[in-house]
Amino acid sequence: MVHTGHIIGGAHVEGGEARIEVLNPATEEVIGSVPAGTPSDVDAAVAAARAAFDGWAGTPLAERIAVARRISAGIAGRRDEIAATVTAEMGSPIKFATQVHASVPVATSAGIADVLENGFAWTEEVGNSLIVREPIGVVAAITPWNYPLHQIVAKVVPALAVGCTVVLKPSEVAPLTAAIFAEIVADAGVPAGVFNLVHGTGPVVGEALAAHPGVDMVSFTGSTRAGRRVSEVAARTVKRVALELGGKSANVVLDDADLAKAVKLGVAGCFPNGGQSCNALSRMLVPESRLAEAVELAVAAAAKYTVGDPTDESTRIGPMVSEAQRDRVVDYIRKGIEEGAKLVAGGPERPEGLAKGFFVRPTVFTGVTPEMTIAQEEIFGPVLSILPYRDEDEAVRIANGTDYGLAGAVFGSDERALAVARRLRTGQVDVNGGRFNPNAPFGGYRQSGNGREFGRHGIEELLETKSIQR
Repeated sequence: MVHTGHIIGGAHVEGGEARIEVLNPATEEVIGSVPAGTPSDVDAAVAAARAAFDGWAGTPLAERIAVARRISAGIAGRRDEIAATVTAEMGSPIKFATQVHASVPVATSAGIADVLENGFAWTEEVGNSLIVREPIGVVAAITPWNYPLHQIVAKVVPALAVGCTVVLKPSEVAPLTAAIFAEIVADAGVPAGVFNLVHGTGPVVGEALAAHPGVDMVSFTGSTRAGRRVSEVAARTVKRVALELGGKSANVVLDDADLAKAVKLGVAGCFPNGGQSCNALSRMLVPESRLAEAVELAVAAAAKYTVGDPTDESTRIGPMVSEAQRDRVVDYIRKGIEEGAKLVAGGPERPEGLAKGFFVRPTVFTGVTPEMTIAQEEIFGPVLSILPYRDEDEAVRIANGTDYGLAGAVFGSDERALAVARRLRTGQVDVNGGRFNPNAPFGGYRQSGNGREFGRHGIEELLETKSIQR
């Protein structure tokens, strides 16, 4: 049975009597619990990580790369167990959980090993100076519930591979997958104290980590509101902070695009994981002259997103992760209606035939203007807003007209689409359905955060740079 307590200095720690219950959002039943960590648990974990740092940083790179590869293999070997756990604790449909939640981390962890093995520049000569890159030290990794393993791997594996030690605080909403990952790390041969796990809430454990003088860097993924708080607390000790926050990503459909393909893939880019993705394509921008056609296509596409039991292979949208998240999404749908947007699919009502669970109907709005709440704020649910534009310049202005800048998409002839992609103020843009690249940098502009994850750029976030003059 997987241990669901803390892991501090290589030891399993049960924690105090206070526990945090984990609910299955489809059944509303308790499926497990983890300890409610305290600042003293954080102190112990940081002390263990500090004590282990010199030895781990001095471990030959080849051995650390081998650990990353063993972690990748360990995830692959427990794919079905991981997928089932993700489905149980956060409601992602089992097919998506298997193909994405439990499979993408295999590629991203192996990708880190590939980058480090294929000529990563640890040193360089600049005039009479030797430039040396060194691991930053103890990294606090604070991860969200929507991709519970993917986000852990994005932070922990590169940190371990470059020689940092880690204290992980997974989301208390979906912490069970982290326990499986901890076993995989131990099986990969990571020494005691190099990887530590402390469960708990953000205001208690998260803030204690961000404020801790023994932590050299905080890597946080979550809401923009929480990211601001992490930055404020971490600033007291002037530590490095990397933030991957919210998004309000636009799918810009140009007038020469294959409209059927652009709308189909755009809906798919909005609804995965029940829309609980920071890079969800939640705004679809279409030429005014093709608005009616695009709306008809979007409504037809949305109708294929079956809502229901996430353990059923045919289900495409499971429950929202919690009652609070379901209520938040429903409130946004009602807000859209109140502000005058036209509801063409879905709505705030509970899906038929689902008496229990935190379910939301896949929803599509047209008649949306750029200043409406549903076009400006991150909803984090299966809600698509379709906005018309008159010309390419207006499309770019609308796309860039939010506080966010995490992701986006453009559909059109290759040359035009690439030119528009360059104009979008966002960290990544998919052109004509471009695939996810595990070695490309991922992160945002503006209030979507700072810093990057994955590949060489993610590795560099975890390093200090030293100049040695000779």
